[in-house]
Amino acid sequence: MHHSAFRLVLALLSISMLLTGCQKAYYAAWEQMGKEKRHLLADQVEDVRDEQGQASEEFKDVLTRLKSMYGFDGGELEAFYLKLRDDYDSCADRAESLEDRIDNVKTIGADLFAEWESEIDMISNPTFKSQSRSNLTETRRRFARLERSMDRSRASMDPVLRRLNDYVLYLKHNLNARAVGALKQEADDIELGVSSLIRDMQTSITEADRFLEHFEKG
Repeated sequence: MHHSAFRLVLALLSISMLLTGCQKAYYAAWEQMGKEKRHLLADQVEDVRDEQGQASEEFKDVLTRLKSMYGFDGGELEAFYLKLRDDYDSCADRAESLEDRIDNVKTIGADLFAEWESEIDMISNPTFKSQSRSNLTETRRRFARLERSMDRSRASMDPVLRRLNDYVLYLKHNLNARAVGALKQEADDIELGVSSLIRDMQTSITEADRFLEHFEKG
């Protein structure tokens, strides 16, 4: 399949996943290309992990820009505001994208576990049945821990985004040197929020790596 055609297929598959009742068609299409639910789940977990790493870097960049503001005069503040507004938009878009990816992980995970459960009932060998059920139980336990860490990392973005939005809007309305002093406390609070966010992101990234290691061995 040509690269452009493959990208088109991927785009169509992504759209189909968003449509209610089209999950079976989505999975069937991927199975035609040799990917089953376990492969899709691993891919989606990797995507969330990578997106969290990118989000961490973007929020760090915002923090660096905030710290660079002090000492600006009125003329420089206009250019600073425009760059900071773009930074905020990028972080907000990243948060939305991350939420979508986490939802995909949850959907595929639930479907995989339901399929796994039904297939265990079809195994007649008691040893195989017991081992498969034990593996399912352990994988579900690890997945639940991963879900909690993903949700916590995503939720930690919201208070930072709210503060950052307040900061951007206030600066928009007060492009003068006096605004710099008024915003310093808010910048300090944003820094604390970003530090907490990055810790949550790293915890979730670590959980993703642990889950994938167990999942691939299993």
